[in-house]
Amino acid sequence: MGTWRNGRGRLTVAAQDAPVEVELEIAASYGTRRRGLLGRTGIDGALLITPCNSVHTFRMGFTIDVAYLDRSLKVVQVHTMKPGRLHLPRLRARHVLEAEAGAMERWGLRPGTRVSVEVQRPG
Repeated sequence: MGTWRNGRGRLTVAAQDAPVEVELEIAASYGTRRRGLLGRTGIDGALLITPCNSVHTFRMGFTIDVAYLDRSLKVVQVHTMKPGRLHLPRLRARHVLEAEAGAMERWGLRPGTRVSVEVQRPG
């Protein structure tokens, strides 16, 4: 993917049994990346923050799953983060996926899993 823009799309997880499709929000501008999931009580689907290699959960209202992705959208690491936590930067990470806690395990998302993103074009 070349240049990322704020918007919506569909995330496909290449899970072991069968691909899993997930509604996706894309945060690519400084403001939307900075805001992330702050001020929300949950999320349907996932949020892709790009570029990004570190997140925090200060002032978050719920526990989240975080997946760090490399340039080719392969999962480097997956963590569950309670509110009030900070992760140090992951050097190989270029993007971060965030979802409600437990979602990524249900989707079969784990280190080594490859995902794809289909961006919905406005209009």
